[in-house]
Amino acid sequence: MRVAKRNAVVIGALVMIGTLVAGCVGGVGNSGGGDSKRLVLIPGVADEPFYISMQCGAQDEAAKLGYRLDTQAPTKFDAGAQTPVLTGVVANKPGGILIAPTHATAMANPLRQAAAAGIKIVEVDTALDDTSVAVSSISSDNNKGGALAAATLAKLVGEKGPVLVINTKAGTSTTDERAQGFEETIKRYPGITSLGVQYNNNEAAQAASIVTATLAAHPDLAGVFATNLSSAEGAATGLRNANKLGQVKLVGFDASPKQVEDLKVGTVQALIAQDPAGIGAEGVDQAVAALEGKPVTRNMQTAMIAITHADMDVNAKYFYKRSC
Repeated sequence: MRVAKRNAVVIGALVMIGTLVAGCVGGVGNSGGGDSKRLVLIPGVADEPFYISMQCGAQDEAAKLGYRLDTQAPTKFDAGAQTPVLTGVVANKPGGILIAPTHATAMANPLRQAAAAGIKIVEVDTALDDTSVAVSSISSDNNKGGALAAATLAKLVGEKGPVLVINTKAGTSTTDERAQGFEETIKRYPGITSLGVQYNNNEAAQAASIVTATLAAHPDLAGVFATNLSSAEGAATGLRNANKLGQVKLVGFDASPKQVEDLKVGTVQALIAQDPAGIGAEGVDQAVAALEGKPVTRNMQTAMIAITHADMDVNAKYFYKRSC
């Protein structure tokens, strides 16, 4: 037993030494305690035009400032998928991480560990409930986006008639803020009647059914505001089935390639575009400021723009990209 204990102590010591050596060597491509001139963007999900556009803006800004930015994305918008990506990035010790947390609480502990390792954390698009982890958070002002949608739809319908909001899932902070901003603003137009907010559980087919039922009860429906992609696609299907495309005005959110094509052919009459490239660029600015000991802005919100068929060409820079 004494020999076994002695062997166990020796093995334990070797493991500790190995761990220390590994810590000194760092991950592949790094030296010392990491690479302070390297930033990593971890978006919410891979292959999403919104996040690809964010990556493009971040890469350009990093290059201007003399930093290198890599992107590593989970395959789905889920904390279980994003956590191992984050863990792998932290092991290589970049100077900063730009991340769109896929869950406001489930991603808190992994990000706390990253911050404890000395990595500067900047939240882009989404954020944790715990405001002590990130040095900065940059996102769109979704309430103002909803207000912009209301003003845009009011103009499209001639400031009169009933209008409907189709939202995704109740309790989704970003889309709920859009719906709230819309409802608050549409009250300013006395000739418009709000039919309220209905939820489609992020299912396009349910959104189509909502439109069909609403048209049966309100054949004079003047407009629809869809707070996300599935809501807009379903609303368009419902209007198409009723031969009401273009007659009932439809305002959607975001400007992915599919949505831009819908605007071009008249399936939707307006899009409320965010500025993901601007969010990415500002995220880099804040991370670099933190790394260089300069003042950092804790919370920032970027503007949105309403795009119609008439001005889509001049606003093409706001269209989301499939690649940089």
